[in-house]
Amino acid sequence: PAPARIVDEVSVGPQLGEDNINAGLISFVVALFVILAYMIFYYRGAGLVSNVALLANLFFLIGALASLGAALTLPGIAGIVLTIGMAVDANVLIYERIREEMRSGKSLSVAVREGYSKAYSAIIDANITTLLTAFVLYSFGSGAIRGFATTLIIGIFTSLFSAIALTRLIFFTRLENKRSMTFSSSMTENWFANTNIDFVGNRKKYYIISAVVVLAGIASMATKGLQQGVEFEGGTTFDLTFESPVDVQQVREALAVAFTEDGKPGNPIVQTKDSDAKIRVMTNYLINSLDENQDEMIEAALANGLAPLGTAFTVDQYNKVDSTISDDFRSGARNATIFSLLIIFLYIFVRFRKWQYGLGALVAMVHDVLIVLGFFSIFAGILPFTMEIDQAFIAAILTVIGYSINDTVVVFDRIREYVGIYGSKHRDEDTMNMALNSTLSRTVNTSLSTFVVLLTIFVMGGDNIKGFIFALMVGVVVGTYSSIFIATPSVLDMSKQLKD
Repeated sequence: PAPARIVDEVSVGPQLGEDNINAGLISFVVALFVILAYMIFYYRGAGLVSNVALLANLFFLIGALASLGAALTLPGIAGIVLTIGMAVDANVLIYERIREEMRSGKSLSVAVREGYSKAYSAIIDANITTLLTAFVLYSFGSGAIRGFATTLIIGIFTSLFSAIALTRLIFFTRLENKRSMTFSSSMTENWFANTNIDFVGNRKKYYIISAVVVLAGIASMATKGLQQGVEFEGGTTFDLTFESPVDVQQVREALAVAFTEDGKPGNPIVQTKDSDAKIRVMTNYLINSLDENQDEMIEAALANGLAPLGTAFTVDQYNKVDSTISDDFRSGARNATIFSLLIIFLYIFVRFRKWQYGLGALVAMVHDVLIVLGFFSIFAGILPFTMEIDQAFIAAILTVIGYSINDTVVVFDRIREYVGIYGSKHRDEDTMNMALNSTLSRTVNTSLSTFVVLLTIFVMGGDNIKGFIFALMVGVVVGTYSSIFIATPSVLDMSKQLKD
């Protein structure tokens, strides 16, 4: 006797799906080629080995998704391409350790063994923290976001296997056969080898810079607010393509009359997408209506409102979320973010056995989240793509948290190693600067490769995913910055001394 009622509905036109799949595949191929070329340029022969592992990882990942019967969604494609960028991280960690051992005068055979051995700790810690974030994302997300989390989880395991097991097998086979290996080109051999930047000594300047940016974002969120998607507010979204360009203000005025409810004109949000012929309309018209023909009434009002424009249009995508379920989306997003921060804090605290490390990482993650939110508040309506706060954005935030902590853990791991080696022989500031400078090559290579992958998707991918990818791009830059200039100095300022 209980009636069924649709509370969340998405309809995607086939042309939109085809366009986005093509755009996703093109960005995928271009990003893959860029990463393969860069690894060979920087690491020569070792780069070729990592490329073999990267291609194997790709086959493993796609095979696993196929065996699970996973549906290929746009966030799923983004997850695959993002995995390409992140998959090089383990190889970069190993190669940089091998290069360090060779610079210290060790033979190739010893350097390779020492490189793998010393890189394991950072690799495992970094991937576990990212994996924890992916599990949280899977638990609290739904639909395409859960698909993105599934891709990320599988990608972490396949990339670990390919980066550690396959490359190790190739290298040790070559060592047994007395064959040479190169881990740099003549141009890149000494890159980042003798850096001695005083990161920690200038920490107050970076604190001020971060404080200004964060406060600007908070001020914007307090005054301008965030542009919430229908998933969080409830309502209906239409993505429309017109046969000829239309004036956004005319569309807004026409629909305000068409969406009149209880004598009050509607207040639809109307935005251009990638051209004046592509429009996104968001409205809460009739969202609380119990009429069985609710959908037909909304679509009829849309058609009647747009009829005077004199140009035909097609509905590329239609998304409706009931106001009652939007509360569930908001609480789920909030809980996912808080739980993700908490579980990573606890892992860092247990792993490094000092609450200062956990709190330093937490400060950096909150810093990154606030800056990304601030960017979306400040630039919403300014940049030529949708910057809604929806489930995809929450997926981006949790991915940023995972990426940020990934980078931070690598630095923390090196600090812990140097504290064990030097103890009280060096000042804490010097120990931290040594750790930051010694991991700088890995930080730059991993961040650059990931950013290039994201930039490729942003430029060549579908329009509907630009906001999602923009959040990730900002997150990669801010996460790299915070691991060096916020997380590490924070640990120093909260500790009496690193070695208790």
